[in-house]
Amino acid sequence: MNKRLTAEQLVRAGADESKAASILERVTEILSSGPENECWTRISQEILDPGKPFSLHKMLHEAVFSDWDPEKGPRPAWFPSKEYIRKTNIGKLMQELDIDSYKDFHAWSEKNRIGFWELMVRKLNIRFSSQPEKTADFSGGIEAPEWFPGSALNIADSCIDVSDKAPAIVFQNENGPIETVSRPDLLSLVNKVANGLREADIAPGEPVAIDMPMTAESVAVYLGIVKAGCTVVGIADSFAPGEIRTRMDLGNAQTVFTQDHFMRAGKKLALYEKVIKAEPGRAVVLPAPEPEKGADASLSVSLRPGDLTWNEFLSSSDDFDSVPCSPSNYTNILFSSGTTGTPKAIPWTQMTPVKSAADGFLHHDIKPGDAVAWPTNLGWMMGPWLIYASLINKASIALYYGVPTGRQFGQFVQDTGLAVLGLVPSLVRAWRTTDCMSGFDWSSLKLFSSTGECSSTDDMLFLMSLAGYRPVIEYCGGTEIGGGYITGTVVQPSAPATFSTPALGLDFVILDENGAETDNGEVFLAPPSIGLSQNLLNRDHHEEYFADAPPPPPRLSGLRTENDQDYEVKLRRHGDQAERLGGDYFRIHGRADDTMNLGGIKVSSAEIERTLNRIDDILETAAIGVPAPGGGPARLVVYTVLNPGSSISSDDLRKKMQTAIKQDLNPLFKVYKAVLVDSLPRTASNKVMRRILRKKYSQDNSE
Repeated sequence: MNKRLTAEQLVRAGADESKAASILERVTEILSSGPENECWTRISQEILDPGKPFSLHKMLHEAVFSDWDPEKGPRPAWFPSKEYIRKTNIGKLMQELDIDSYKDFHAWSEKNRIGFWELMVRKLNIRFSSQPEKTADFSGGIEAPEWFPGSALNIADSCIDVSDKAPAIVFQNENGPIETVSRPDLLSLVNKVANGLREADIAPGEPVAIDMPMTAESVAVYLGIVKAGCTVVGIADSFAPGEIRTRMDLGNAQTVFTQDHFMRAGKKLALYEKVIKAEPGRAVVLPAPEPEKGADASLSVSLRPGDLTWNEFLSSSDDFDSVPCSPSNYTNILFSSGTTGTPKAIPWTQMTPVKSAADGFLHHDIKPGDAVAWPTNLGWMMGPWLIYASLINKASIALYYGVPTGRQFGQFVQDTGLAVLGLVPSLVRAWRTTDCMSGFDWSSLKLFSSTGECSSTDDMLFLMSLAGYRPVIEYCGGTEIGGGYITGTVVQPSAPATFSTPALGLDFVILDENGAETDNGEVFLAPPSIGLSQNLLNRDHHEEYFADAPPPPPRLSGLRTENDQDYEVKLRRHGDQAERLGGDYFRIHGRADDTMNLGGIKVSSAEIERTLNRIDDILETAAIGVPAPGGGPARLVVYTVLNPGSSISSDDLRKKMQTAIKQDLNPLFKVYKAVLVDSLPRTASNKVMRRILRKKYSQDNSE
């Protein structure tokens, strides 16, 4: 390893000039004392701290691992001790099963899918009102296994244990105090919502939409709908009226819960006004939370005839027996963009939350009493995920009712004593750019988690440094999985911006265009697993995920038998582009198809193009996502053919595009560049070849 650091280098990296010589002496002594992992652990704990410039952190990390063999994997920045591993949820399960290594534990979970899910249902204390005949029935084939046949349950019953004294929800308004909702109080509100649905003649099975910010009340509405045996139709509060209408139509929802407005960074943003432009059948409208008024807050808008205030809807009765459901009954309709312009409507069943909670228990090591925060929304899968992963594991949901980009959010993380903080990488990049999170004590955090976008190594190392080096669990999956298929653990070293394992109870393969296993190619999942979707409301599920998938490689092919259940392995198309690194680590390179992640939100090229093609100057467009230099969130680049006679500049066109997207699609999507071209590359069948455009952009903008 490199021992040739100088005091001048340390000063240039931000070290205090008066202390540089002593730091150098201490670093030099540590670097000669043992292997890289031990050296970095000591330097990160004994010399570095969140108050020192990140440039110094980065320099010392590079110095420690300057001779690191890439065959061993990417350079790690956090290592679990043997004693630490023993105390984790995974470590305890390994002891219970008498398994010595994580690699062997994952192999056991993959080869014993039935036994694994039996174990998880028991550990998560999933409550059945009627016990199952068995764990799984594969007689319908690997595409449609029946989990826990013969049973009845309502997953909301597994979420709230009133004997638990830890808060169910911890929340804070912008500029308000930190407040809590106890588990008994949450149960009372959930039951009032369920009774309100019954009194409004909304029957079990009926879809009910939620278009609200993530608040304590929206959590109660969500669980109340599920407890009443109805189905949540989740809609993000950032969507324009046309997109709200599309999702209500796909989910067949006639009633929507919404809010009059919400506050972000001191700005009042209308929500009810936007929702009623989508012409829902009936709206139940909550007042925006106001710290000074609390429960006495009043609506800031006048309602349409037939719409209800929150107080008019809410039942006075807080006693409700949950509606028993089949494991395959729907609890939630969520939406994930495909490549045709219309979002896929993906049902979650009563079993899908078990996957969310299991990933929280295993890969995020969530324990009773932990506080878990993940800035998100019930229109995206991480909203329901947060509810189930927290409450089923007897942890608290931590909600900040403002933007997470400034110091107030950092204060919230400190003051609530968060244990787990999830985020999208673009948020970390904003923190790093503005240095807004310096000076906080985040020592209560035991881990971060990152999802929604491709991460960059420097951003994730910076994030780890904010809490005195805690691991970052990279987490990638999808709405149609109910959680992740590739992730990390707290029993393996954490290397910034990389994944260390397939999710427990699941496996995948990386294949090239010829269907052969490769180290850099397209991801295909190897079912079965609880959480994997089996139906789509507006697509052919088989065609979407299984049709034309290549045969499994030899190591997975043939019949498998578990608990006298036979099934034939089939691969399920997922569509991410993944690379296997040294040491069995992985990196995700985004979507292999034409769906992209912008700011943590999955959207198809077709959805963007449909919006932009309405602009007068435009003949046609092709939208692509391109990686930002150094990694991080994708950038939206739009190749454009202008209408004859138009002379608009590319910069003026980009501004028009941004206005159209803000008004008609989603204001969170940002147009990075508009590229004017004479024509778009097309296949013989007239399909636009966006792959060619991505390659062209990369060549034209290579450094």
